[in-house]
Amino acid sequence: MTADHDKWEGFDIYDDGDGEATHNSCLYRGYVRRKGLVVVLSLMALFACIIIAAHNGPLSISTSDIIRYIFTFDNDGMGGVVWNIRMVRIVGAILAGSGLAVAGVVMQCILRNPLASPYTLGISSAAAFGASFAIIFLNAGSSITSIVSISNPYVTTISAFLFSLLATGAILLLTRVTRVSAETMVLAGVAISAMFAAGLSFMQYLATDSQLGNIVMWTFGDLGKATWSWNTLIMAVLLSVTLYFYYKRWDYNAMEAGEETAMGLGVHTERERIIGMVLASVLSAVIVSFFGIIAFIGLLGPHIARMIIGSDHRHLIPLSIILGAIILIAADGLGQVILYPSVIPVGIITSMLGGPLFIYLLIRRYRK
Repeated sequence: MTADHDKWEGFDIYDDGDGEATHNSCLYRGYVRRKGLVVVLSLMALFACIIIAAHNGPLSISTSDIIRYIFTFDNDGMGGVVWNIRMVRIVGAILAGSGLAVAGVVMQCILRNPLASPYTLGISSAAAFGASFAIIFLNAGSSITSIVSISNPYVTTISAFLFSLLATGAILLLTRVTRVSAETMVLAGVAISAMFAAGLSFMQYLATDSQLGNIVMWTFGDLGKATWSWNTLIMAVLLSVTLYFYYKRWDYNAMEAGEETAMGLGVHTERERIIGMVLASVLSAVIVSFFGIIAFIGLLGPHIARMIIGSDHRHLIPLSIILGAIILIAADGLGQVILYPSVIPVGIITSMLGGPLFIYLLIRRYRK
């Protein structure tokens, strides 16, 4: 059953016969319009980021030409450069940033912990372990010492995905068997992350020079791996999962208010927690298995969105998705220009940005 709400920030919408309900209803509509305006402005900012990012590259293309190529789907000549080299990377950034951000929003809500994200729950570490396993034991890496590449990216991706799901299953099983609180699931995720990190170190110890290079390059997190076929698959998963999350927005609002409040409003909290965790983990696993470890987007996007728009998931989910995309596009663009013509993998940039935020959240939580 989906929880429904007829109140907003203390304003009762029920008519009491003296016109107060009409006044409160106007306030509520104004509140919704303001939040909607923020989302629209963020979409405009996202479009601006796309146009700016499409300029990155050795070939100079005018803004008007870029916009024309994008809207006409021109794939010939310079249009091919825009679509097949630049836009494929930008679309990958949009999908990865959006997916990790919306997964972070839902994880933080259902676990009632602001530190919850695909990265802190160990999903990324498990994917890195799975990729390393494929590179070493399934011959997915290049055997040529002078070349650092993945000779069988599909095997690597599938292995990373399966180990990500294994980490999710371990967290859910541990919490279900021990009956620990939702907040404690984050600690379970940290412990599992540490175990997979130790396994990754052991894999690196066993690896040859070429295998070690392949492992290190995979774990960096790189949007240069994006292809249109991969983007299409990620988009299908992202749309399916996001539609479910938005359908459950009222339930998440109720769960944000507390376990007892949510249950009193008819929300099956245990079921929603499990389904939400599984779907968020699957979405994160798909993204990480294709692009590698991209840290802290699941923290950065949702927390910035909360500071701007509050905790109402009707607006928080869309804004987090947009901000996650903007942050990742900006981080990738920054990585392309800092040491130009060399490109810094986006996972390094997001770790630099997200590390200070993570420390801030820890300090803030400790003070509370």
